[in-house]
Amino acid sequence: MLYAIISEDIENSLPARLTTRPDHIARLQQLQNEGRLILAGPHPAIDSNEPGEAGFSGSLIVAEFASLQAAQSWADADPYVTAGVYQHVKVKPFKQVFPAV
Repeated sequence: MLYAIISEDIENSLPARLTTRPDHIARLQQLQNEGRLILAGPHPAIDSNEPGEAGFSGSLIVAEFASLQAAQSWADADPYVTAGVYQHVKVKPFKQVFPAV
């Protein structure tokens, strides 16, 4: 089943994001290599694809996991969680309607 992992950053998270990004991206790459990643990306803190020093306010990941518990465990182990980038992470079941699969 698909799950949405919705994360909210702490204020001024950009320095910690930049430091931890390679490890975070490596985990996403693994999901993609396994064919389980639907989409992933950050929410710019301002209305721009390149927010510069404004940084990001959170992230969204939609991926396939065996269960809600498996998705939650994966999210809890994210390097952004352990580095304190995220102040809150919510994992919810997700039903893809569009584009049709």
